[in-house]
Amino acid sequence: MTLAELKPGQKGRILQIGALGPLKRRLMDMGVVVGEEVLMVKVAPLGDPIEVLIKSYNLSLRKKEACEIQVEAV
Repeated sequence: MTLAELKPGQKGRILQIGALGPLKRRLMDMGVVVGEEVLMVKVAPLGDPIEVLIKSYNLSLRKKEACEIQVEAV
């Protein structure tokens, strides 16, 4: 499942980052790394952007970017 598929209030663990190049580097610089737990905080009314809690801070991502991150529900 991807990060974009998590429901608000649901937790997940990052398994893989499918993005390449600058997007992958930017995500990793923001703390999106394999093994890290994330909590889906909220999804905008039209589904984009989404807000997740990772490493004790809120991160807002576009749905397109979140689809590049594979997670497992915990």
